[in-house]
Amino acid sequence: MSDLKEKYKKWEDTQLKKTLEKKPERKQKFSTLSDHVIERLYTELNLKDFDYARDLGDPGEYPFTRGVHETMYRGKLWTMRLFAGFGTAKDSNKRFHYLLEQGQTGLSVAFHMPTIMGYDSDHPRSKGEVGKTGVSIDTLEDMETLFKGIPLGEVTTSMTINAPATILFAMYLAVAEKQGVDWKKIRGTTQNDILKEYIAQKSWIYPPKPSMRLITDMMAYASEHVPGWNTISISGYHIREAGSTAVQELAFTLADGIAYVEAGIKTGLDVDTFAPRLSFFFNSHNDFFEEIAKMRAARRIWAKVMKERFKAKNPKSWMLRFHTQTAGCSLTAQQPYNNVIRTTVQALAAVMGGTQSLHTNSLDETLSLPTEETATIALRTQQIIAEESGVAATIDPLAGSYFIETLTNEIENEAMDYIQRIDDMGGMVDAIENGFPQREVGNSSYRYQQQVEKKEKIIVGINKYIVENEKPIPTLYVDEKVEQEQIENVKRIKSQRDQAKVKMYLEELKSAAKGSDNVMPHILNCVRAYGSLGEICDVFRDVFGEYHDPKWL
Repeated sequence: MSDLKEKYKKWEDTQLKKTLEKKPERKQKFSTLSDHVIERLYTELNLKDFDYARDLGDPGEYPFTRGVHETMYRGKLWTMRLFAGFGTAKDSNKRFHYLLEQGQTGLSVAFHMPTIMGYDSDHPRSKGEVGKTGVSIDTLEDMETLFKGIPLGEVTTSMTINAPATILFAMYLAVAEKQGVDWKKIRGTTQNDILKEYIAQKSWIYPPKPSMRLITDMMAYASEHVPGWNTISISGYHIREAGSTAVQELAFTLADGIAYVEAGIKTGLDVDTFAPRLSFFFNSHNDFFEEIAKMRAARRIWAKVMKERFKAKNPKSWMLRFHTQTAGCSLTAQQPYNNVIRTTVQALAAVMGGTQSLHTNSLDETLSLPTEETATIALRTQQIIAEESGVAATIDPLAGSYFIETLTNEIENEAMDYIQRIDDMGGMVDAIENGFPQREVGNSSYRYQQQVEKKEKIIVGINKYIVENEKPIPTLYVDEKVEQEQIENVKRIKSQRDQAKVKMYLEELKSAAKGSDNVMPHILNCVRAYGSLGEICDVFRDVFGEYHDPKWL
């Protein structure tokens, strides 16, 4: 090691010095997107204590730095999902069929804002929002239409829904029943990550503690009846979209995961009965190497936490399996075709980082929901990476790189420092109630915006290489008639159903929510009787109350 130091010092004092005298380096701060300082050169000196077995391990083995499966993409490519949903369930069903025909291998449902916030389309607060940012789902009939002609025993489905996740999950199970599909054959994920809502996305309904109760009820029910379902997709994506650094995204996401595991254990569940079905959801941003290092560090940290902290015995409990979406916040309305290149770089980083499924954003997503054409380009981006680039031929191809391994270690250490601070506050729920992660993300977002305005960070088309008088591109338009159509639809269902049965099941749900019974069977009864999402959420609003951010945040 001393010989290497001497050799490096000699190179700096001779060859490098001469070069810098003739041609100095660019006058900029060399750092990652999240401000990790990047050294001029990485060598063995940066990895003095590196140990292959301890720090890397083999693919499919603890600590899973190199991937959770022994063969990774040589055995099976990642699942290709495009987040899709708009207008009515009928409109979105057509898009689902189109994407599956184009080679998409899994579905990902985008719900409109009223569904996300627990309101039916005929509620006054839904006015002007119906079908605009996702599909409108009010009752089981909408869910039946959404998945018409799609065999739920053969297709995996991801549903991006949080506060009302138990209800949408129940609707999905009811559709599977109607299709005659055994629940044990169902595969998919509900996001169901309410803690990140308080930190970043802000689409909550109820306060943290009763929201956690809904999650643990769903975990317990699914572990017994729907063992192949991922009950939570613990999401750093939205934390990153809100302006966090890569380290904050990783630390706060894993701290949320720790809180969910603790909550499950507290209710009496054995960790190995539910931990194997926890999954994660990360953002892949523009800094290629930082994103790869973040994903590798995530697997290693989670494996250690589950094995050492929670004493999980099942190796599947140690595995961090994750979905990735390319960074929506990185896309620009200016020069939107540049977004294809950004998405390609981000998708490639996700694959090199070992993701299990991937969503690629469409070039027009800063302007509208994707058109069929732009969605197809986004899907083809993944298919070209998979079939033409060669990166799926070997496992963890950047392993052993002095730079990647150093960056992985640095991100792991900084994330663990954050997790320790959160532990010292009493855990993530207490940290959220004190506003800690919210302030950290807000400060990082503000700092990055300052860097952009000072041109310390470059965004092509925004603060450099600007084009004036750009021509607009075609975008998807959701007709205003959709709202009236959906309102008439939900009113029809409410008028035709067995009102006495719906009322009885809603009362039974209310009693369960006030007590300690698992609410999932009662939600299923309500859903099967065509009780609406808004009616079920109103029961919980009445029992749990609604959450509001503290005024001091």
